[in-house]
Amino acid sequence: MGLEGKTVVMGVTGSIAAVECVKIIHELRRRGAEVYVVTTDAARNIVHEWALEFASGNEVVTRITGDVEHVRFCGGVESDFEEFRSGAEADLFLIAPATANTVGKIASGIDDTPVTTFATTALGSGVPVALAPAMHEPMYDHPGVDENLQKLRDWDVNIIPPKIEEDKAKLADKEDIATECERMLSEGPLAGKRVVITSGRTEEAVDPVRVLTTRSSGKTGRAIAKEAYVRGADVTLVHNYDGEVRYADERRVESAEEMIDATLDEVREGCDIFVSAAAISDYTVDAAESKIESGQDLVLEMEKVPKLVDKVRDTVPDAFIVGFKAETGLDREALVDEAREVMRRAELDLMVANDASVMGDDETQVEVVTEDWSETATGTKRDVAGRILDSVERRL
Repeated sequence: MGLEGKTVVMGVTGSIAAVECVKIIHELRRRGAEVYVVTTDAARNIVHEWALEFASGNEVVTRITGDVEHVRFCGGVESDFEEFRSGAEADLFLIAPATANTVGKIASGIDDTPVTTFATTALGSGVPVALAPAMHEPMYDHPGVDENLQKLRDWDVNIIPPKIEEDKAKLADKEDIATECERMLSEGPLAGKRVVITSGRTEEAVDPVRVLTTRSSGKTGRAIAKEAYVRGADVTLVHNYDGEVRYADERRVESAEEMIDATLDEVREGCDIFVSAAAISDYTVDAAESKIESGQDLVLEMEKVPKLVDKVRDTVPDAFIVGFKAETGLDREALVDEAREVMRRAELDLMVANDASVMGDDETQVEVVTEDWSETATGTKRDVAGRILDSVERRL
């Protein structure tokens, strides 16, 4: 969905993490946002205003003047100061990074920097505010800082959690910050919906060393999870993935049995939409307790794995279920026919079918299929995820 047509005003304060601001600005602009920057004096000791102006394409606010910049940008659409407005009204005020000092000032209503003045104006006018803390971990753990952050949460400020590493509460990654901005500015078509998604591959142990698996990377499932999160959903991702995911609750699994059990546990807790994007192993074996010696002929007795979508349909009969089907060597018509056959058998609401040759790629092509309609979706995994969820929303 992106940030097209949105204006983000970004406050920069005096944390060393301010060196990351140019990257954050570029990421916001890459997603379509118009970005304006306001700084504290301390921030400009770390990152030069020219760098921020170059990155944003707009003049940087470094002090409040007779142009009442805080009202121009964050006074809200109902402002009485219409004569000061420039047409650059903020859809969102983002502070990244936010120091402990700035957090405390905003929570106490203290306005002695351009950033805190913008924050007070935004909070008073109803402009959404997001804040990404960055400081040393002992400062982040200080009870006063924790109390101030909770106070801001109570005022509906979105606190974007830092990464706790090397005794530091480091600024969240640019992708996570931009994703939070997207969610805040989305119309929230999936708000209030609980979405459970399976993603990636499973691994069936042959012995303590070897596994049977597939080539699935999980990129499509994670893209759907992120897109559902941006659209306001409460997302749970069941997958086998080593990386960090901050846009969904996670259940980490390894085998098909673990994925089935974890998924059923989650959908029993409530599920409006289930997306079965994982390439779950179709077969499993009884694993040997010790490593099988190499250099010998080996026959594995394989046992069929139950279909997860069948179990989910039985468990939550009213959920909207999206199934996935990967095939090889079929033309579009045959691929759609195969998808419809699975959809009818398993009583699914939507099918996504693709040729297995795109597995693991960043770009993909799929067929989105219902009983009486189909379309081809191509592009990045995020683009295709959006098209899939567009179809889900239409049918819901």
